This record gives sequence, C-alpha cells and structure tokens, in this order.
Amino acid sequence: MTSTARAVLEAFDLDAIGTHSGRVVVFADPETSLPRAAKRADKLTKGAVARAVASDAFAKLKPGVGLTLGWPAGLQAEALHLIRIPAKPDAKTLRAAGVCIGKAHGPQPCLVCADTLPIGALAQAALLRAYQYEAQKSDPKPPFGPIHFMARSPDTQRDALAQAEALARATHLTRDLVNAPANILTTTSFAAQIETMQALGLKVEILDEAAMEALGMRALLAVGQGSESPSKLAILQWHGADGPPLAIVGKGVMFDTGGISLKPALGMEEMTMDMGGAAVTVGLMQALAERRARAHVVGLVGLVENMPDGRAQRPGDVVQSMKGDRIEVINTDAEGRLVLADVLWYAQTRFAPSAVINLATLTGAIIIALGHEKAGVFANDDALAAAFLQAAADTGEGAWRMPLDACYDPLIKSRIADVKNTGGRPAGSITAAQFLQRFVKPGMPWMHLDIAGVALTKTESPYAPKGATGWGILALDALIRAKFESR
Repeated sequence: MTSTARAVLEAFDLDAIGTHSGRVVVFADPETSLPRAAKRADKLTKGAVARAVASDAFAKLKPGVGLTLGWPAGLQAEALHLIRIPAKPDAKTLRAAGVCIGKAHGPQPCLVCADTLPIGALAQAALLRAYQYEAQKSDPKPPFGPIHFMARSPDTQRDALAQAEALARATHLTRDLVNAPANILTTTSFAAQIETMQALGLKVEILDEAAMEALGMRALLAVGQGSESPSKLAILQWHGADGPPLAIVGKGVMFDTGGISLKPALGMEEMTMDMGGAAVTVGLMQALAERRARAHVVGLVGLVENMPDGRAQRPGDVVQSMKGDRIEVINTDAEGRLVLADVLWYAQTRFAPSAVINLATLTGAIIIALGHEKAGVFANDDALAAAFLQAAADTGEGAWRMPLDACYDPLIKSRIADVKNTGGRPAGSITAAQFLQRFVKPGMPWMHLDIAGVALTKTESPYAPKGATGWGILALDALIRAKFESR
C-alpha cells in the first residue's frame, strides 16, 4: 500500500530532545544566536551543534536546507537534523525546510522542534514529501513513522496543521490515482472509488454511456468506443456556500494508446497518467470536503479509455459534440480535447457556474514549451489567470501563462466539418486550447491548465519523489480560498 506520514502536534518539551530515539530536527542560523532547542541539543552533544553552525558547510547552505549528524553522542536519537532557518522565515523557506524533513524521513518517528515557528507550511511540505507508492510491490518498504511537531503554543497551531494534513491527503490521493496501473484503476473502479467519497459529504453522480448518449455527448463517447471499459462521467458537488458554483473539469483518459493513430511503443507505459486532470479534480474535491470549505464547487471528470479496436473511431471520422459542433477527427491521439469538449458544455449547461477551470494532460507540445517545471495556463479572463498564477507562486507550484488568440484558429479549420481536432505540430498546445475555447459559452470566465509536463516526472519534483506529483491541489485550493470562498 501507499506509505505516507502522520503528523502529531505536541507541547514543546526540551527534555524530549535528549530522549527521542528517532530523528530529531532543530533549526539554527549562523547569523543569530542558537534557538533554545538547538541550544539544548548543543549542550547534550558537548558543543557539536555550535561547531556545525559555525562551519563553512553550514554557512553555504541555502535557507531551508540542512545537514545531518549521525548517531550524535549525548542523544538517544539515530540522527540530529540541523536545518538552516532565519529568525523570521518566510513561507518559501518553511516549505523548503519541510521538504528537507520529509525527504530524510523514514520508518522511525521524527521529532521536529518547531517551538514558535508556524507549523502549517512546514508540516504540509514535510507530509507532502514523505510519500512512497508501494501498492504494487510484493515486498513494500516499511511505512513512514509519525512526525511529531513540538510547538510552544500547540492549541494555536491545530487548525493550521489540520488544513495542511487535508491538503497532503488530497495530494497523496491524486498521486495514488496517477501512479496506479490501468488494469487496476479502470473507468469502472475509478467511478466506484469516487462514489465512496459521499461519506465525506460530497454529492456524487455517475452517468453511464446510455445517459451520455441521451445528452448527445458523442465526442466523448467516440473516444471510448474502442475499449471494453465503459465510458463514464462522474460529478462531485461540494455545496459549502450559496450561489453559482465554480466548475472544475478533469480529463480522465485512463489509458491512452493513441487509438488508431497508435503511439510509439517507447514510453507508452506512462500513459496511465493521462487521467491526471481527473485525479487532481477528485483530490481537490476531497480537500474541500475535508476542510469544510465555504465554497460551492462542482467537479466533473470524463472517464474513458482510448484503445485501437474494430469499433474504434478512425482518422477522418466526423463526430458531433453535445454543443452541436461537428468535429473532424484528424488524429485519434488528440482525444482528450474531445472528452473535455462535451464535459465543458455539460458543466455550463447544467450548473451555470461562475467560472470554469479544466485540467488535462493534454499536449506533448506544452512539455516542449515549458519542460516539467511549469504547467501551461490558458485563460479568457485576465483576473482569473492572474489570481491563479499568484496562488501557484504562493504555494510553490510552477505555472506560466500561454497565449490564446483567434489568429491560431485557421490551423484547426476543417474542410468538411466545423473544426478539426488538431492543427498539427505548430503551436500544438495553443491550438488545443483554441479548440477547447469553442466549447466555452460567451462571457464565461474560463481557464485551461495543460498539466502534461507536471503531472508525472522522471526525477523528483519540489514536493514529491519521482513519479506522480499531485501538482495543482495546492494552487487550486489557494485560488478557491482567495477568490471563490465566502468570508
């Protein structure tokens, strides 16, 4: 099973520094005197902490980074983790320190001498980084031990820690979903897992193929018609405030072979992550429910599998969307936008939202443009885009705004239908966004997040080991707090 750490909040106790048997974390800065936890550790180790803080190695550390003293004399701890932090650290430094703690964490309990430091950002980053996906291993690694945070005034920190834990759990859920193999996480099993989230207070509906056929969602259904896994539309509602909802729409292609336009074999195994947009949407809805957000949000995820088969759609086919637009399928591997087209239109038609945000591992072109460091942000509303970019910056999740412009529309003009599903390689991520914009009603604030480069990485990311990242939970939650949550 997946291993994550549990956070425990405790009153500050200097004596615990000497008796704790796992890893002990203290903080210091070479430009100020030792805080009381570091001072007690220094006394117990007969000056080892002071010598380490005065060393060139410690001086060269960036804020939030630390060094480890193994099996320190005078302590029962297996390691003393000394992290550089200024007297008044900002959130970025606290997050860096948390990542440092989580990355070093293992099966033994960890004692973090936070004292007067704000717990929220520190604990959240530590919990996010202390993650390992072991669900498919017959001999999994030992689970993480708890992380104990000692605070001078723990009662004032409990709410911040609870919020941090909720976001960490939601991010871990998203990672679990993206990491899961496609033969285990199918359209049916994912929908069943979503249904269990009603226990959190979410209202959940699952539309089957017959219901979507009746709604005219032929663009979505065409993607999945070559698969034995039935296509589904899952709808999750969190009604934490009155008024029209914010709609979050996620692409949920459980596995993408490319269909008849078959992908190259090399790397195709990673296409289990093509439901990353749906995973973020579901994780976000869990976070909102767990923290009892004062917001009205509806999450919608289109679940399909794109397979080659005698029934699969072909290049050159023309399908009709729920909106009524006829789409010429140039490449069956440009399938995610067909799914989103119908779900976007359904979300607006049924819920009349205040704004719509969709997430999708949509294009390889966005990886060429931005690499694996930033998601592409496309928006028809400057205020919405600016608010999200600020939320992403505040939470340490990379994002960059990309252009939307009608000058790109000729690239997706069809000779025989209303629009083509791809304009080829030039401006590939932009023409995909232009395609989606056709299914956004006039005057509707809308933002498209292309997360193909950030949903799963081959090297560790700021908050995660290599693999699924859970990117987007933190930034979207911060956006909802700032712009869509009632005061």
